[in-house]
Amino acid sequence: MSEVEREQLDSKVDAGKALQRAAEIMAKLRAPNGCPWDREQTFDSIKRHTLEETYEVFDAIERRAWPDLKDELGDLLLQVLFYSQMAKEAGYFDLKDVAENLSAKLVRRHPHIFPAEDGTTVAASDSGAVLRNWEQIKLEEKKAKPAAESMLDDVPRSMPATLEAYKLGSKAAKIGFDWPDASGLFAKLDEEIAELMVEVEAKHNNNVEAEFGDLLFTAMNLARHLKVDTETALRRTNAKFRARFAAMEKSAGGSVALGALQPDELEELWSKAKQTEEKV
Repeated sequence: MSEVEREQLDSKVDAGKALQRAAEIMAKLRAPNGCPWDREQTFDSIKRHTLEETYEVFDAIERRAWPDLKDELGDLLLQVLFYSQMAKEAGYFDLKDVAENLSAKLVRRHPHIFPAEDGTTVAASDSGAVLRNWEQIKLEEKKAKPAAESMLDDVPRSMPATLEAYKLGSKAAKIGFDWPDASGLFAKLDEEIAELMVEVEAKHNNNVEAEFGDLLFTAMNLARHLKVDTETALRRTNAKFRARFAAMEKSAGGSVALGALQPDELEELWSKAKQTEEKV
């Protein structure tokens, strides 16, 4: 065994031990004499924490804060340990089943790396070929499952609404139910804005919500055509707004002073913050 192979093996052993210790700690927290809070949790009560931890991982990556990312990935792993321990207690599956299922899926979906039992491999010279193979394998996997009532059923209703809209549009596009290009979506945006304004002026609150939803759904489809990651785009704008607002506070002499200004004065500070940002 070469030195490199020995180091790789030692790393795998260390990682396995670390994960096993984390799983044992989770089991102890859920034990009859464990932590009261951890013992009270259910699959439903933990869901929101999983989403929060995912966003914190995004934040650490965007800030290029690698020590923070290490911590946040640990918090995200905790969610996996939590669900797996609760599932083990209920007799559904355990962490070993989760890991083995993932390994089998990775091997199955990468036939260009892992040969089949008969030794054959699938060619994939670039990432495009890999994705095509991946989609074909996913289709084969779905054939083995009970037939869904709708092709949209495999888009989870529990995911963030913007992502759900993106996925729904993408699914429908696979059978040709889509705009041929982005130009039609710009016109559709104008149409949805006009319909929203009618309901706003009529003060039909329920209809306002519905029309605003239509506007957002159209925007998600436009993002899909433009190949824009909506989460990244909005988080980038949020960060920009934070920076500009902080500049406004600094210029005004603090948040209290900022709150005492008139709308036209606030707008002036906003414009100044934008101009300063554009010069940097």
